Amino acid sequence: MNLRIGIIGTGAIGGFYGLMLARAGHDVHFLLRSEYPAVVENGLRLNSQVYGELSLAPVNAYDDAARMPPCDWLLVGAKTTSNASLAPLIAQAAARGARVLLLQNGLAVEDELRALLPDHLHLLGGLCFICVHRSAPGIVEHQAFGAVNIGYHSGPATDEPARQTIVEEGVELFRSAELGSNAMPSLEHARWQKLVWNIPYNGLSVLLDSGTRAIMDNPDSRALVAELMEEVVAGAKACGHSLPPNIIGAMLASTDAMPDYLPSMYHDFAQHRPLELGAIYAAPLEAARTAGRELPKIEALYRALRFIDARNQAR
Repeated sequence: MNLRIGIIGTGAIGGFYGLMLARAGHDVHFLLRSEYPAVVENGLRLNSQVYGELSLAPVNAYDDAARMPPCDWLLVGAKTTSNASLAPLIAQAAARGARVLLLQNGLAVEDELRALLPDHLHLLGGLCFICVHRSAPGIVEHQAFGAVNIGYHSGPATDEPARQTIVEEGVELFRSAELGSNAMPSLEHARWQKLVWNIPYNGLSVLLDSGTRAIMDNPDSRALVAELMEEVVAGAKACGHSLPPNIIGAMLASTDAMPDYLPSMYHDFAQHRPLELGAIYAAPLEAARTAGRELPKIEALYRALRFIDARNQAR
């Protein structure tokens, strides 16, 4: 089956996965804003420490969703801070019954968008395990990893077998591009599990002005990472999600082994873009609080980041 894929938000995430899928022979169409002229002129370029130097030119590039052909799959790589404004673009670019896959960090990111989308669209969540950033318009730097795990959130598929079929369709899409992918039985559980990494490293990279290597090499910041992780695990448990007992040790070891990395929140801060504090901090804090569990260290980090973000946006 020849699927048409649309990329909504061709930044680091959208650019990487869109280019890899196009390289695998899929019909991929990219929606861009400020980077549109550069991509039309020069194409997309991926400098990868895993796959080498790859490029895509010409690119099926658009600066208006209304001009995109109807897409069977829409991969949303834009930040959660713009989800409300993305809904009309998704509706314009989607074929009837399309699968909309949010490649975003945080908790409950699908909930706000679901209410704004047509009922005929399937909404899924995708968890990206990747070290990637954009260095210039149309240029993506890829350091490590690349897997995407997928779970069904909501839509016209009401029974479990139908949902599983759609999720497996997405899994095979990424695997066809030589990218790891697995189906997730519980999207919320998987999002809590990814927060174990995202909450400490995203926030501390901004607060401490440091990448993962410096954070891990200092005993004080390393201990703080572990303590923040413990709170995420406790919050998940309060919300009914028991995470693997070795998850903290495994994530610390994985971070030790990976290249020095500046998480996406650091790049947002450096470019004076709004930080994704709602999805990565406010939502899990509220969920845990509703379940009767306070997370004081995460709360303190969140409040410090709110101050930093407000000052950064005012400049």
